[in-house]
Amino acid sequence: MKQGAVINRIVMILMLFAILAYFAGAAWRGLRDPYPTVQAYSYAVDDTMETVGYLIRQEQTLSGSGGDIVRLLPVEGEKVSAGATVAYLYADQLALERSQRLEDLQAETEQLTQAIAAAGESGQEETSRERVLDALVTLRTAVAAGDFTRLESQSSTFKSAVYQQAQRYGDAGALSAALQNAQAEMESLRAQTRDVGRVTVSQSGVFSGQVDGYETVLTPDRLETLSPSKLSALEQQALPVGEESLGKLITDSTWYFACTLPEESARRLTEGRTVTVRFSRDWAGEVDMTVERISAPENGSVAVILSSHRYLSDVTLLRRQTVELVFEERQGLRVPTAAVRMEEGQSVVYVQVGIKAERKSVNVLAQGEDFYLVEPVLSQDAAVKEEKLVLRAGDPVIVASEEIWDGKIVQ
Repeated sequence: MKQGAVINRIVMILMLFAILAYFAGAAWRGLRDPYPTVQAYSYAVDDTMETVGYLIRQEQTLSGSGGDIVRLLPVEGEKVSAGATVAYLYADQLALERSQRLEDLQAETEQLTQAIAAAGESGQEETSRERVLDALVTLRTAVAAGDFTRLESQSSTFKSAVYQQAQRYGDAGALSAALQNAQAEMESLRAQTRDVGRVTVSQSGVFSGQVDGYETVLTPDRLETLSPSKLSALEQQALPVGEESLGKLITDSTWYFACTLPEESARRLTEGRTVTVRFSRDWAGEVDMTVERISAPENGSVAVILSSHRYLSDVTLLRRQTVELVFEERQGLRVPTAAVRMEEGQSVVYVQVGIKAERKSVNVLAQGEDFYLVEPVLSQDAAVKEEKLVLRAGDPVIVASEEIWDGKIVQ
């Protein structure tokens, strides 16, 4: 082989190796970006503490006897007025069925009476049709969504609209006959139906169907004497519930939450001020509650009494609850832990602007497992435009262990 051909082959092999080395290096750099970025975004960190406590309300137990079957009228958390009937007592199932049928007939007679009276009005044909369609759409929408909370009233509205439409365009005598039949059946049922008894309330309040025995143990007039040891003893205390208890009436709109806190943690609370209480177990919600009382220390713990007059109807079933006390909520920007550096006594992050890195000063507000919550720091140098140095949500923050400085080419 000639010498020139050998040299050419050697040069080609070297060029091939150089090309392969170039592409291998580019691939390695692509797989291992020395300056990856993560967007900063708005975030909130809560300074919280978990505790267990008891809800305390002004409660009056309701009881009744003389009937094998009890029918409660209000729903849980419903407001009732003084003198209202909250329960019927029936001797047997047949008496209950007769009573329910009588109520259905009463509603039907009212609907038929309204339909017959509306027949004398003129110019209402279009309105009558619209009522039927609107009531039908409302009823079907509720059924499709599985929302049956107002099904009874929606069904009644639809039925009433249909009666009125039938009176206008159907046989007027048919509705009158239906009304007479309903009235006759009502008279017959009234003669047969004998309620064993009824339970009424002497004052207004919020109804609850749950009685747990704490109604006479945890009362607002005992709040001043509650201590950590007394609250702890409640866990072991078995409270009897009367067999004739039908429910209870909460007669005061203010309710309380009593819990035990370490003395050191309780120093963060001030009597007369508010603290946010976060419920997340049996009921999900946040309530701003007033600090009513902090007891004297007892073995390093204190009893804390909080109060609120909101959401009473939502918490009627709650008694012993695990909650979070939210002492403070901090708002800021969330950035990865590796993105924050300490330079000349100041925390900074680097943001990619174009192809360069730009330094922005920050203050660390809180630390999470793998992130910092920070706030931007304005430059003290009047010669520098401050808006350029402020970290904002959406900025691509550089996360790298490589050496970096302000103005360094990173792309």
